[in-house]
Amino acid sequence: MSRKRSEPQAWPWPDSLDAVIAAPRHHKLMFENERVRILEVRIPPGETVPVHTHRWPSAIYVAKQSAFLRRDGEGHLLFDSRTVGPPPTEPLVQWVPPLPPHSVENVGTAEIILISAELK
Repeated sequence: MSRKRSEPQAWPWPDSLDAVIAAPRHHKLMFENERVRILEVRIPPGETVPVHTHRWPSAIYVAKQSAFLRRDGEGHLLFDSRTVGPPPTEPLVQWVPPLPPHSVENVGTAEIILISAELK
């Protein structure tokens, strides 16, 4: 008996919301092939990244952190990093699932620097 794999669900948001297209000032494409896409993400203090999406799950190397706010596509606050204490001072890696439309505002004093390895 063979099992059928379920088809992945279609991505419901337009390509125009892809991070590299919608927020190119903050997302730099470093490498891409059919399996992976590597992005450098930089958010200077006081800047807000325009609404964008991340279609694929990713392993993110957080090189430098700062306090930030994450909002959904309509501007509603989803997360305020200040509620969990000061940002870590050492780099770390975290797993992030695909992200629907959102924006990020750096409300801290340091630049946020990430390297994201998106797995297609």
